[in-house]
Amino acid sequence: MSILKDFRDFAIRGNAVDLAIGVIIGAAFGKIVSSLVADIIMPVINPLIPGGDWKTIQIGHGIKVGNFMGTVVDFMIIAFVIFLMVKGINSLKKGKEEKPAEPATLQEKLLAEIRDLLKK
Repeated sequence: MSILKDFRDFAIRGNAVDLAIGVIIGAAFGKIVSSLVADIIMPVINPLIPGGDWKTIQIGHGIKVGNFMGTVVDFMIIAFVIFLMVKGINSLKKGKEEKPAEPATLQEKLLAEIRDLLKK
């Protein structure tokens, strides 16, 4: 029963739930980006491509460069969005870290003063 209890504690813990939500949202976002690339971006590029359809571009026999190009564009968009999200989160964390917490109680203030005197 200990393993079941440990698993339940792990699953209920915030990190596991947050990870599951992130995976679900990430999968949905991936579908949106794939549709954006396939239905909006690549049709604009199609007239520039010899043959007119990016999905049918092949090198040799069976090497589908067109599908690869679409996947690379998908990846670049998703990577850029993740970069912007991480940059935003880091800037929010940085703002919180710059404000040092003041000691709340008299005991903490006295201990901080003793620490500072010992450092000197």
